[in-house]
Amino acid sequence: MSNTPSEFVALALNSGSSSLKFGLYRVGASGTDALFTGVAESIGEPGGQFQVRDSQGNVLTHDTAPIPNQRDAVIRIGNFFEEAQTPAPAAIGHRVVHGGPKLRQHCLIDENVSRQLEAAAAFAPLHTPAALSVIRFAQEHFPRLPQVACFDTTFHAGMPDVARVLPVPRELQVLGIQRYGFHGLSCESIVHQLGDDVPSRLIIAHLGNGASVTAVKDGKSIDTSMGLTPSGGVIMGTRSGDLDPGVLVYLMRELAFDAVKLEHMIDHRSGLMGISATSSDMRRLHDASSENPDARLAIDMFCYSVRKQIAAMIAVLGGIDLIVFTGGIGENDGAVRGSICAGLSWAGVSLDSAPNVRVKVLASQEDEQIARHTRTVSLAG
Repeated sequence: MSNTPSEFVALALNSGSSSLKFGLYRVGASGTDALFTGVAESIGEPGGQFQVRDSQGNVLTHDTAPIPNQRDAVIRIGNFFEEAQTPAPAAIGHRVVHGGPKLRQHCLIDENVSRQLEAAAAFAPLHTPAALSVIRFAQEHFPRLPQVACFDTTFHAGMPDVARVLPVPRELQVLGIQRYGFHGLSCESIVHQLGDDVPSRLIIAHLGNGASVTAVKDGKSIDTSMGLTPSGGVIMGTRSGDLDPGVLVYLMRELAFDAVKLEHMIDHRSGLMGISATSSDMRRLHDASSENPDARLAIDMFCYSVRKQIAAMIAVLGGIDLIVFTGGIGENDGAVRGSICAGLSWAGVSLDSAPNVRVKVLASQEDEQIARHTRTVSLAG
């Protein structure tokens, strides 16, 4: 099959710390069609899984053998496509959470971009090292294919200074200490799905293990809850969200916390996990909430945190026309959505049959968005 502008096949790779989602998409001016989608899970752990589905959602492969590392996951993806004789991709797109201050637009990956990505890894240590590994292994396994970096920060790159600039000394600002915002590919996919129905004042609540709230004015991000890193903003699964900076100073001064210990606490031991001391999984917290007051408190604090952030974004937008919930919790947890919206009735938000402000649930389509950007960047380059 030829890869012309009207028949462009892109492989999207979306890496996590121990997982790798992928999809093969046919992208054209008229739309994006999924040919195959899949995931390699529990990479480096005993219970590895590799699964591929066709365009109808039928499972084609479900392998439970261990997946030692990201390289092995990339090799399995390549082997599947070769054995299944799928259309050959023209390029590979990678989700990159943070490109740092110098990489703000989706771009082809060359040696210079790779160096800048490595330099920016400190901004997102939970995410970027895994993405860099996948990029390197994809370059090894598919040496002739262009590789495209698709950044979660790009959607927010045009935020006004009043939202972007952080209140720190100027000499730190020039080093790239600013609000970047994340979940940008997810937000872009929501705007894409809404199409001509994008309202003037839109709030996107991406709620999953990572969570953020974004204010979108006329299709463009003007403020968002995450800041310099994906650790800030609302309460998350294991991440604290916004904290009084004095908490960190206190822990350093009185309990001798160093950067490594602080980072581990903020990113791995806080949020729903820290509050409940039980789980970071909202489903398990619901199951435990009737008998475990800490689990109930974790759910209530999460909803309170998101509700408060949505209210702030309503102020930023000067009102609200539509709220879209997306992400694993946002799409699937009606109780959480109901709790969040119940506290926003003053703004006209309601889940009843005739709300003043519309509330929608839309699936995040990050991988499709990666494929679209991969086509655009590859054809332009």
